[in-house]
Amino acid sequence: MLKTNEVNIRDPYIITYDNKYYMYGTRSATTWGLAEGFDCYISDNLEDWEGPVEIFKRPEGFFSDREYWAPECIYYQDAFYLITTFGSKDMKKGIYILKCDEPAGRYKLYSERLTPEDWTCIDGTIYFENNIPMLVFSHSFEDTPDGDMCVLTLTKDLKQSKGHPRKLFSAGEAAWAYPIPFAKEEFGMDGDVYFTDGPCIMKMENGKLYMTWSSWGTSGYAVGVAVSNNGSISGPWEQLKEPIFPVNGGHGMMFKDLDGKMRFVLHYPNDKYKEHPMFTDMLLQDGKLMIKK
Repeated sequence: MLKTNEVNIRDPYIITYDNKYYMYGTRSATTWGLAEGFDCYISDNLEDWEGPVEIFKRPEGFFSDREYWAPECIYYQDAFYLITTFGSKDMKKGIYILKCDEPAGRYKLYSERLTPEDWTCIDGTIYFENNIPMLVFSHSFEDTPDGDMCVLTLTKDLKQSKGHPRKLFSAGEAAWAYPIPFAKEEFGMDGDVYFTDGPCIMKMENGKLYMTWSSWGTSGYAVGVAVSNNGSISGPWEQLKEPIFPVNGGHGMMFKDLDGKMRFVLHYPNDKYKEHPMFTDMLLQDGKLMIKK
């Protein structure tokens, strides 16, 4: 068994199934170089974890060999689907879906590339609006320095996307988001460069749609909140002025625990090879989403 602070992953994602928690994430050790697969961790209390259980291993000749990022699992039509980012030196990063009959079984590539081939896209999440699956993702700063959050409609079998992506908002619209200070040094990009990543979407009891997402803040990696007051994925989206987690942690997600309590998990710290999941309670107060410090 591992304690939570011994699980070395980024981008943690939780589902509950059969009275257990299943946690997925990006392997810290291979985040920034060649990558081989994804793992799952299993718990009944969010403190003690079995694993890692390898749920995907790169097959011989697989098209992607790096940027195995942000796996998110959903249970849908009697199967489990893993929404992932894949990349390689010969293609732009994009969103794909893997499928398995068990939450911690062996997943296989299921979908086509869902995001445009000429776009650099990361961190896909699925939200169902009127029973229609919608893929929300980041159109990354390599293509658009404003850092756009976008949405695509998927076919009901999740194998393909339909139509063209639509922009929901840009990182620069949030008062708490700041340009990446190392854009020139690391990416050779001049001017202000913003990024979005890690979207998570949930409709609350007040009928509004809330999205947690990450960008760069005054104290490094941070998490903020956008609100669609009309409850539609199309928005318009309003940005809360202050981040809910402002210092050196990010890519979080909202979920309800086995007791029905609202929780939030993100990776912290955002220091290479030291990241681990961090859990906290989440509150909706006077229409504002916040986490307990």
